[in-house]
Amino acid sequence: MTDDILLRTEALTKSFSGFVAVNGVSLDVKRGAIHALIGPNGAGKTTYFNLLTRFMPVTGGRIFYKGRDITNAKPYDVARMGIVRSFQISAVFPRLTVLENIRVALQRFRVDNYYFWRSDAILSELDDRAHELLSEVGLDSYAGLPAAELPYGRKRALELATTLALKPELLLLDEPTSGMAHEEIGRIVDLIRRVAVNRTVLMVEHNLSVVADLSHRITVMQHGGILADGTYQEVSKNPAVIEAYMGTGLG
Repeated sequence: MTDDILLRTEALTKSFSGFVAVNGVSLDVKRGAIHALIGPNGAGKTTYFNLLTRFMPVTGGRIFYKGRDITNAKPYDVARMGIVRSFQISAVFPRLTVLENIRVALQRFRVDNYYFWRSDAILSELDDRAHELLSEVGLDSYAGLPAAELPYGRKRALELATTLALKPELLLLDEPTSGMAHEEIGRIVDLIRRVAVNRTVLMVEHNLSVVADLSHRITVMQHGGILADGTYQEVSKNPAVIEAYMGTGLG
């Protein structure tokens, strides 16, 4: 594997009682790229993410990260290696403040990490870095607000900040603009573009305008396999992709 390939899967497969959800997917993700994974519902995209992060065991094939075979690694080891993901549904602690949500993530790097009964004075040592992360995603002015009171788009930004707190080298984003209003989508697109600097992003996204705007490379999945792979200009002209997306405005 060449140094410019951060993640590689070889014939990656996942089946459930005879149903093949991911079917022999071989894919390279280059360092520093924003790589989009698109396809109809049920194409296997989120299952593929679950295999990469080891939330699900692999039926067949292999996963390599920075040249290392991680096919049988534990989920927490994968996260410690620098592969961090978000989910389709926003996952924040609603009763904690925005700042406290970030501090929870930052405790990962303390020797006594996740000691929730520690005094506020000790945890406040994390505040400077927490405010830096909130500023990076445009949430510093919301630091004292309970996360439950954030608008939906801001909650997704908070979730992104908590993933950044874990120092990811490869950031997996599962439908980051799902359910957002138009103005929120534009804000999140700008945010992803900013946080992608010096990071690699692999994202599942249904909004083709977002994909066209952000992505260096696109992989189209259908029925668990790869239908097409290339730049937006290349895949948007692929007859098989046009047929799969007929009526969705691809092009």
